[in-house]
Amino acid sequence: MALSPKLEIRQGQSLVMTPQLMQAIKLLQMSSLDLTSYVDAELERNPLLEAVETDGPTIDERPSEEAFTASGSADHRDADPGDGGADGGAGAADGDGEWLHTELNTGAEEIAARLDTDLGNVFPDDPGTRSAATASDPRQPDPWQTGLSGRGAGTGSGSGEDYNLEAFVASDTTLASHLGDQMVLALADPVDRMIAQQLIDSLDEAGYLRIDLDEAAERMGIDRIRLDRVHGVLKTLEPTGVFATSLGECLALQLAEKNRYDPAMARLIDNIELLARHDFPALKAACGVDDEDLAEMIGELKALDPKPGSSFGDTLIQPVVPDVIVRPARDGGWQVELNSDTLPKVLVNQTYYATVAKSARNDTEKAFLTDCLQTANWLAKSLDQRARTILKVATEIVRQQDAFLSQGVQYLRPLNLRTIADAISMHESTVSRVTSNKYMATPRGIFELKFFFSAAIPASGGGDAHSAEAVRHRIRQLIDAEKPEAILSDDTIVKLLNDEGIDIARRTVAKYRESLRIASSVQRRREKRARMG
Repeated sequence: MALSPKLEIRQGQSLVMTPQLMQAIKLLQMSSLDLTSYVDAELERNPLLEAVETDGPTIDERPSEEAFTASGSADHRDADPGDGGADGGAGAADGDGEWLHTELNTGAEEIAARLDTDLGNVFPDDPGTRSAATASDPRQPDPWQTGLSGRGAGTGSGSGEDYNLEAFVASDTTLASHLGDQMVLALADPVDRMIAQQLIDSLDEAGYLRIDLDEAAERMGIDRIRLDRVHGVLKTLEPTGVFATSLGECLALQLAEKNRYDPAMARLIDNIELLARHDFPALKAACGVDDEDLAEMIGELKALDPKPGSSFGDTLIQPVVPDVIVRPARDGGWQVELNSDTLPKVLVNQTYYATVAKSARNDTEKAFLTDCLQTANWLAKSLDQRARTILKVATEIVRQQDAFLSQGVQYLRPLNLRTIADAISMHESTVSRVTSNKYMATPRGIFELKFFFSAAIPASGGGDAHSAEAVRHRIRQLIDAEKPEAILSDDTIVKLLNDEGIDIARRTVAKYRESLRIASSVQRRREKRARMG
């Protein structure tokens, strides 16, 4: 068969991943925080984009005091905005508002008369106190009026300078700063302080020193003896237990401070792995104590803090903000709506574009403006499409998991991405991107959208499958209800679940139990017997 080149015309369809399409896919899987950061960056880069501000009413737009009084409640939406005119102001001055002017004008004089001295002598450093002579002098600026009407409106500063409100906000004390303040008092030598600062910076979040001390000494160019001496001083700092290299040492430092680190307690700490396994007979033999003394020693250990540095966490924990809110509807269904606080709102300034486009001097400026306009239109369209897609997916999830919202986690249905994708005529990858890093607020709490997708456990009688999350919940219920004299083994749990119509294997029960951080039947039996005895 001869091979020869030739030309052919074919008609076909293909999907081209343009930069706009790739960016739209990226926007779809962004969390609300990442999306806000991205939109803020686009607002700085693109002059045609404007953020939609949703601030509250200004001072002049707020209802007057009479409007609140006339309506009989704090809801000013029922009051007539016209009531806050001149008549309302006069009424306030003649009525309840009269005490305000009286106390502000005569309060300082009355206090000065009672103290028989000028207020400036009592509070010399207080800029808000003025003498009677100063108060009567119209040439002297009133700090209250300056604060309300001057350049620093609302600050109450007589000099007109704005207060830095961030200076009044209490910040959390970090573990490093807390230890650094104590270290400068415990160590006087500058070299020792530098060594101590290196050790402070090497602590983990729990307050443990997880580094090799020999390598640290070699890296800092000092001998190990000096490093151990500084390390010993740092172990005396608060909170007790920091700078320990192991859990046993951390507990030993805290017991030593309480004068409870006796030989029996030392042997208990040396065999702490037996305590983790609840092997109490072996612990009694190792410590040489009876049941009563062992129970008392274990109680003292439980009162200690195994992570003394955790209370000084310097990591900012971002609270979960739901993207979708689900509320009960009047017709017995569910009302699904987007959380408007998490949705960035942008507008394309067409007027500014028309004005600037007329003054474009060359092709480079015209191309830049055209690119900005296209990018702005695409971003506004992509944000709208993203919101619609999230709402569509969330609505279908709520429809599929109606029993969970009404009756609890035991009624959670098995669900996969294909079911949702087929119901809303979308691709599975789109549903997967929508459910990533998105949260839903329901009457039963805030859940990630991925929570509603769980594997299916077949039914033993051929009925409807059970959700894996519901089976985990049932396993926890069975274990919580067990009696100390009748601890349920994994085989027993399998039999009980089979009787309830759940076809599950023993290894699956063990896997679910471990994922719930529930100990084995042997360890639970030892622990409950120790509590009883």
